[in-house]
Amino acid sequence: MAALAFRELDPAAKVEWLIAEGGALLKGARVATIAAKARAILSAERVALNFLQHLSGIATLARAYVKAVEGTGVKILDTRKTTPGLRFLEKHAALAGGAGNHRFGLFDAVMIKENHIRASGGMKQAVERARKTADGLQIIVEARTPEEALDAAELKPDRILLDNFTPSALVTVLRRLRGGPEIEVSGGIRLANVRDFAVPGVSYISVGAITHSAPALDLSLVMDDMKAGK
Repeated sequence: MAALAFRELDPAAKVEWLIAEGGALLKGARVATIAAKARAILSAERVALNFLQHLSGIATLARAYVKAVEGTGVKILDTRKTTPGLRFLEKHAALAGGAGNHRFGLFDAVMIKENHIRASGGMKQAVERARKTADGLQIIVEARTPEEALDAAELKPDRILLDNFTPSALVTVLRRLRGGPEIEVSGGIRLANVRDFAVPGVSYISVGAITHSAPALDLSLVMDDMKAGK
């Protein structure tokens, strides 16, 4: 997107990326060089930097979470908590950082949450209704208590999402769910404590902060060569 910002104003603009997507960036290193008309560079600078800083920040935070659980076998996922209009870009940035993508929208998996259960008259009813219309899509049931987790396991969804469990409560309920659906954990998870949740039996940890709270990477654009008439 950063390169497109310049090409929108100067179709002949050339952007050479010096660091591969997802590659490590050292302080002071150049990310790219741009050859374009000065007017295009000055006009598109802020838009290009906004995209690059924001998306690089997401990739950087995703990489930090992935490294924090390295060796556990647990996969870090993003969520749908994305900026309106930027979901594709933000989820791609999470992939560049080594995380996985949770469902992209409401069309590529069925997630049964608290309000769905209430609207359907119970968890069993919600799962049964989902199975009739899911057309092969993965069914994920959110559980907020150990009792809900056990009820969900009896319904044999593809995945159970344990929401807002403490690490100790998580370990306890996993003992009772052993051999059931794959387990995802979410809620209250930060970089400082994510490894505490990466315990045996957990397949995925989903972190909304990767997309909605990633700090922008500090980048700038400096013009260092000008040709007359440009």
